[in-house]
Amino acid sequence: MPDMGTSADGSEARAKSKTLPERLLAFDFGTKRIGVAGGLALTGTGSPQEPISARDGMPDWAVIDALISDWRPVALLVGNPLNMDGTASEIGHRALKFARRLAARYPALPVYRQDERLTTRAARETLSDVHERRGGRLPSLDSTAACLIVASWFESPNWLRV
Repeated sequence: MPDMGTSADGSEARAKSKTLPERLLAFDFGTKRIGVAGGLALTGTGSPQEPISARDGMPDWAVIDALISDWRPVALLVGNPLNMDGTASEIGHRALKFARRLAARYPALPVYRQDERLTTRAARETLSDVHERRGGRLPSLDSTAACLIVASWFESPNWLRV
């Protein structure tokens, strides 16, 4: 039987009893490029997709529409770029605005946010390691960061909806 937690209000037990969405799309927001990863609960990992070009943070919505049509996600996930002390960052405010736009545009899909501190640094290290071992064409840094956001969410989901 799974550990149902010991918090007095039962919130930990409720969080652990939720079922992870089988498929999701994750976004690593940027003002020029938005990294994208498709995530599968079965593996707990993400697969990098082609990043989406953005103009001052505004994505090409037709590209996102096509991704959602192809992937048929059960949920959407947006990285939350916090400062190291846990406070909201300048880009974090814009990422929240993007998450709210996703929620308004796709009301049938829950939109969650996940702490993404240090994902870009970790993505850079991952790509460097992969390049040394395999060489060849690598996925984008932004979409690799989105993969790390997926993995961290599957490991420790933040169920707070946008």
